[in-house]
Amino acid sequence: MGQEYGQYEEGRHLNYWAIDETAQREIERVYDDDDFEWAEPRLDELGSIIGNVVADNADYVDKHGPELHSYDKHGNIQNFVRYPAEQIENEQLVYETGLIADCFQTPPDREEKLPLTHFLSMFYMLTYAEGSGFGCPVAMTAGAAHVLELFDDGDLEAYYEALTSREHSEMIEGAMFLTEEQGGSDVGANETTAEYDEEAGCWRLTGEKWFCSNIDAEGTLALARTPDAPEGTEGLSMFLVPHGDPDDGVMTKGKRQEFDGPPPADAVNDQLYRRLKDKLGTTAVPTGEVELEDTKAYLVGEEENGFKQMTEMLNLERLSNATGACGIMARSLLESKIHAANREAFGETIDQYPLMRGDLVDMAVDHEAATAFTFEAARLFAEREQAVRNGEEADETYRLMRLLIPIAKLRTARMAIDTASYAMEIQGGNGYVDDFVTNRLLRDAQVLPIWEGTENILALDVLRALERENAHEPFMQVMQERLDGIDHPALEEHADIVESEYQQLTMALGELATADGDYAQLQAKRLSNYIFDVFTGALLLEEAQAELEDGDGRLALVAQRFIDRELADQDGRGITNGDRFPLEQFDAVVRFASIEPDALVERAEADD
Repeated sequence: MGQEYGQYEEGRHLNYWAIDETAQREIERVYDDDDFEWAEPRLDELGSIIGNVVADNADYVDKHGPELHSYDKHGNIQNFVRYPAEQIENEQLVYETGLIADCFQTPPDREEKLPLTHFLSMFYMLTYAEGSGFGCPVAMTAGAAHVLELFDDGDLEAYYEALTSREHSEMIEGAMFLTEEQGGSDVGANETTAEYDEEAGCWRLTGEKWFCSNIDAEGTLALARTPDAPEGTEGLSMFLVPHGDPDDGVMTKGKRQEFDGPPPADAVNDQLYRRLKDKLGTTAVPTGEVELEDTKAYLVGEEENGFKQMTEMLNLERLSNATGACGIMARSLLESKIHAANREAFGETIDQYPLMRGDLVDMAVDHEAATAFTFEAARLFAEREQAVRNGEEADETYRLMRLLIPIAKLRTARMAIDTASYAMEIQGGNGYVDDFVTNRLLRDAQVLPIWEGTENILALDVLRALERENAHEPFMQVMQERLDGIDHPALEEHADIVESEYQQLTMALGELATADGDYAQLQAKRLSNYIFDVFTGALLLEEAQAELEDGDGRLALVAQRFIDRELADQDGRGITNGDRFPLEQFDAVVRFASIEPDALVERAEADD
């Protein structure tokens, strides 16, 4: 029978880790055994914190979000953002689990840091409640720490220590101010300038940043152009811009709280937080416009290396975006399962009706597919970063990662919107009302295709990965190895479908490699989605093979449904093919009921 969702009233006041068998499987898969043994109790603890405290606080913050007070009563700039107490509580609870610290500072009971898959796994749990609100500052804090770990020569050690502190009072949050009104996605159009101040011993930035999320972060990364630097991205340098006056040291969370209100004007850096954006969602993160005028800043790494440093940060940010999309899908699916198991119509709970069963099955399969692909990309990213930490080469891993990360962000963002939208519909009129969480899930999901690069920008990045890094080579090697390892009789038919589509994809890659640039760009988004479908089909089959060998056929059903839906030819759009999959396999796919492998073989033979 599997999980009984009718025992819950709604998707809160429960442990999100304990209830999410998809996440348990995918996350365990991307950890080393010893690391997972250490991490699982932390994931379980965080899942309980998010479900029992953070989820309720997040709903309150959505209605009573941060307020900006740019000036004090005397007209002095203070750049003071007032946060509700519930948001401060969420910060303290989440950061002090080691969500960021464990990957950048060795935990007290370990001999080495955790790989970055640990951050992304913990982040996934957070996004059940805060997919794009508080999740944004958390992701950018990790991104800023990642950049300093890779590129700082030690001058910014105090900021690195604060970004990665496991004590809330000793920590700072990160942000990145990249977007300028005239540039948008065209980062090279950046007009912010940087001049070195010999007397102050720091750089001075002047310009405007247009879409600044986590506006009052204590350690913000910004791009600017130094004197005589070339135009375009090649001339950009990266700087750390403190919120507080850097002459007074790092302004940590604890130091800010000591002011018991707005800090005095001389305690903050020389900049103006002009206004906050009135956004559709993501209320928890204050997003606004910033004027920099001789603002004190510190160079990160080498001059004119800022764009390269930004791309390293973007890899982690895009993975965080994809992970957040999976978390929003998970919460949307959970709310839908619970409502469908409790809501009665015409004498039955609505999860007994064929149309609703079909919808819940496909929502579950989408969540499985998105989570599998995203954590595979996360595994590659963490493997490459671990090699960098160890001074080792990981070229093949990097090239494949460069292909999969933009695709993960591109596809999962759209899937999160679709899943959240239908979760709202399942709730009926209540889903459209602010009192119910599906309203916020959809509003927060809608930003995911915009942050860290739109779908078009990501699709062009996929082309660059194929052209410049020859990312198709490790992709083809992994695909063939994966398909060659699938030999269970229950998977044979669907492995053949993926094999056939993989050959078609290979031909498409070859044709686009010789096509003119305009045509290649025109097809880039379609190509990105095709790669996602083929790669995910093979990945789910590989995982299903392992589970079949362990005696459970549930994931084989998930793989079959995904492949039938996304890759198989369907005469009459599948209406006349006699498919009763959602009716026959509802308990397995939606409620995680176990399936005997022999039953799948018998079913395949009967279909033949």
